[in-house]
Amino acid sequence: NDIQYIRSNFYNKLEIFRFDSNLGKFVGYTEYGVKQAEYRNSDPSIIGSLRAQKETVCLNNVDIDYRTK
Repeated sequence: NDIQYIRSNFYNKLEIFRFDSNLGKFVGYTEYGVKQAEYRNSDPSIIGSLRAQKETVCLNNVDIDYRTK
C-alpha cells in the first residue's frame, strides 16, 4: 500500500502534469497541464494502462528493494 507510481511530464524543466497512482488520476500544474490532465482523465484506457504499469513496474520490483535492506 505504500508504493506510489508517479509519471511526470515536463517541458523546459517545468512539470506540466503528472499521473499519481495514489490519486488514480492525472493532475495538471499549468494551464496547459490542466487541460491535458482533464483530457487524459476522461479516457479510461489511459488510466487503466497506467494502473497496470504500477503493478508491472513497482510491484514486481519491490522485493528487490526490500531484500537489500
